[in-house]
Amino acid sequence: MTIKITPNDKGNPPGKLADVELHFTDGPLAGLKLIGFAIWERRGGNGRNVTFPARSYSVNGERRSFALLRPIVDTSAQNAIRDAIVAAYEEYEHIAANAEPVGPVGDFARNLTNAINAAPPVAEVPYALTAPTSRAGAVQPSLIK
Repeated sequence: MTIKITPNDKGNPPGKLADVELHFTDGPLAGLKLIGFAIWERRGGNGRNVTFPARSYSVNGERRSFALLRPIVDTSAQNAIRDAIVAAYEEYEHIAANAEPVGPVGDFARNLTNAINAAPPVAEVPYALTAPTSRAGAVQPSLIK
């Protein structure tokens, strides 16, 4: 599962930090996403709160919401998802603040940056684009002599 963070750059509603989606990569839910999560700054500024997908409805003019992701038996089952979302948002904040990714993504980004910096400038590369030569009509690189 991958957690996708979409920051709330508009600041509306107040206190909402980001929308969150869960993208499933394995099992019967692979290729699907669950939307409707959000991460909020707690009132008083101490901590974060995660809201889960819900459907709003009204009864006698009173607004209520029905949680779409519900525990089967153990009510603490949602804590693992809540903790994972908070951790993903904290990593997102760290990356945004430092412009330096952490973990495996950070290692990949550093290695890619080093490879790009070590590559010769484009003017020194002995290739040029020529007219299409393949059956598909794609431009093919050819060695300059």
